[in-house]
Amino acid sequence: MTRTAATFPSPITESRSWLAGTTFPPERPLINVSQAAPLAPPPADMLQAMAQMVLNDPSIHRYGPDLGLPALRAALAARWARLNGGTVSADQVAITSGCNQAYCAASASLCDEGDEIILPSPWYFNHRMWNDMAGITTVPLALDDTLIPDPAAAAALITPRTRAIVLVTPNNPTGVEYPEGVVRAFYDLAKAHGIALILDETYRDFDSRSAPAHGLFALPDWDHTLIHLYSFSKAYRLPGHRVGAVTTAPARLFEIEKFIDSMTICPSQLGQNAALWGIEHLDGWLAGEREEILRRRQAVIDGFAPLAAQGWRLLGCGAYFAYVAHPFEMASDILARRLVEEASILMLPGTMFTAPGDTGGQRQLRIAFANIDAAQITELFRRLTSYRP
Repeated sequence: MTRTAATFPSPITESRSWLAGTTFPPERPLINVSQAAPLAPPPADMLQAMAQMVLNDPSIHRYGPDLGLPALRAALAARWARLNGGTVSADQVAITSGCNQAYCAASASLCDEGDEIILPSPWYFNHRMWNDMAGITTVPLALDDTLIPDPAAAAALITPRTRAIVLVTPNNPTGVEYPEGVVRAFYDLAKAHGIALILDETYRDFDSRSAPAHGLFALPDWDHTLIHLYSFSKAYRLPGHRVGAVTTAPARLFEIEKFIDSMTICPSQLGQNAALWGIEHLDGWLAGEREEILRRRQAVIDGFAPLAAQGWRLLGCGAYFAYVAHPFEMASDILARRLVEEASILMLPGTMFTAPGDTGGQRQLRIAFANIDAAQITELFRRLTSYRP
């Protein structure tokens, strides 16, 4: 069996295939809450700046440094130090072709064939897919209904083959924001065992908390343990330009550079320059984006009562996602397919975020609400409340 055959199809691709041949009535158009990537383009000022880059900067069309533009690396390092405290230098930052590449490169620098990475379950499906294709054993860390991982439970899973523990906060798929103390406990656990903590903060710009989500960058020698991942796609609506980042020890970036050079040679020059422009000009605009996402999050929380009365449970809600448990006597993958045809709703079942046979995933669904407004959230819940399988 090939490595690609060893894993499952992309849930996004698979779910889109459910729409083939389906006609949605005019009075019940499709509500698509299957994917979190921003649909709107970047703000107008950024688009103008990008157009000028394309027209006037010849370097936009050439290869750049494998680890990214020096100016962007320095700007992101300064941003992390400003927002989280501590010291972060440009040589601890690499720019990648999206945050998915950041994860793939980081895990490639850590793992040999058969090594293990602990993933809280439900997990971000691309993390599991890459592990399968790279010959890395995924060790599931089961979560209770709080959806907050337990460091003691993770400690019991560590073996001589364990190379990393992965945390995603705010979480995809659950939306849960991990408490600072939990993140620190996982850091301490990883450090004590000489393994890495891979901390994916793709959605950090939409965290509901005003205080820093963690203080790891202020710890001595943090880069010996922490591998921090980030995405510019969500912050500046740049998903098609594929710009992410990994922040860790320069020695690890030396290994990651080999991966990047073999995969993409360098990240997109246009995307990197746009991200740099965003850091320099869009703090106020990004704050407004965060406030809008928080309003939509609150609309989900406030509007959930009618569903709760019918036995639905809101397990997690934050950043771009709500994670819910349904009350029906069917697996969530079957329910999700039926919702497309019978309610004009496209969402992903929990079975796409958990291992086969996981009973929790069979009762759970992810709602990616970032691309629908409060009125559409109300309509989504009205359809779910009236739905009878």
